[in-house]
Amino acid sequence: MAATGAALQSEAGRKPPGILRCSPVKGRRRMRAQLLMLWGAAAAWASLATVSASMEPHAAIQVQSLSGSNWSLLLQGQWMVEFYAPWCPACQQMESAWEAFAKDSKALEITVGKVDVTQEPGVSGRFFVTTLPTIYHAKDGVFRRYRGSRALEDLEGYILERKWEAVEPVAGWKSPSSVMMHGMAGLFHLSGWIRQIHNYLVGTLGIHVWGSYAVFILATLLIGLILGLLLVLLADWISPPKSKAEESESMEQGGDTVEEQQEMLEDRAREPVPEKCVSDGEDEEDGGDESQDNSSDDSAVEGSATEEDSEQHASDQVKQSSVRQRKSQAADDGL
Repeated sequence: MAATGAALQSEAGRKPPGILRCSPVKGRRRMRAQLLMLWGAAAAWASLATVSASMEPHAAIQVQSLSGSNWSLLLQGQWMVEFYAPWCPACQQMESAWEAFAKDSKALEITVGKVDVTQEPGVSGRFFVTTLPTIYHAKDGVFRRYRGSRALEDLEGYILERKWEAVEPVAGWKSPSSVMMHGMAGLFHLSGWIRQIHNYLVGTLGIHVWGSYAVFILATLLIGLILGLLLVLLADWISPPKSKAEESESMEQGGDTVEEQQEMLEDRAREPVPEKCVSDGEDEEDGGDESQDNSSDDSAVEGSATEEDSEQHASDQVKQSSVRQRKSQAADDGL
């Protein structure tokens, strides 16, 4: 029994087949190698992150894209801004020179920007850009059009030699910050929006070009009718029309005044005309004097006749005006 137990203990103490036991030295070496690999990967990742972080701000500083939301940055500091389009051959030719000019912007103490007119029609309308490429110089809100060469040396000389001081600035009413240019920006933005709708109707929906034009014509007429209706309602709200009762009252008041005037004229016509008195001495005078008196009497009679005629004419006019007013009132009541 003792021999059997010893044999079992010896078999139990043996290591199982197929399992290798690692030494402590080899385990430590393997762990060190793994740690070195992890440290190297971490260092490489950190260096890449540092390089990308250092490059991104530099790229942002080189050429700054401007849009309708941040164009007001041009009102502060010194800027050189290019208006371009991706399809413009001249813009593509000067792209390398503009990028090189932007790299020297820090030394020149300026900020270099660009505006894509296909994406920002409102900003291009604010500057009234009609040709490409167009370059503007801005200094504390004062804008000047750059019309020189597009070579790098000329662009740098324009800033270093302060040639922009000899250029006449844009007039105040044409300034991008003026009220007129605000409206122009809105028109350009509307035109870009209409162009996008046209491209969608023709390209995406497959509508014919004339069909798209017909849609815009109908939309214009409908908008005009709506605006006209709104103007009419606004005018009625500001000065509402008089009702029929108010019109009849005004006509009655006018009729009373005409009747009163007619009565006054009739009273004047009824007043007696003063006659010229003849003294006794005048009766004894000769025939020459009598002829003179007769002539004076005739003139007095003629004067009184003319006065009566004028009064009769005035009364006739008043009667005619009253009749016309009554006819117009009757016509209104009939309507």
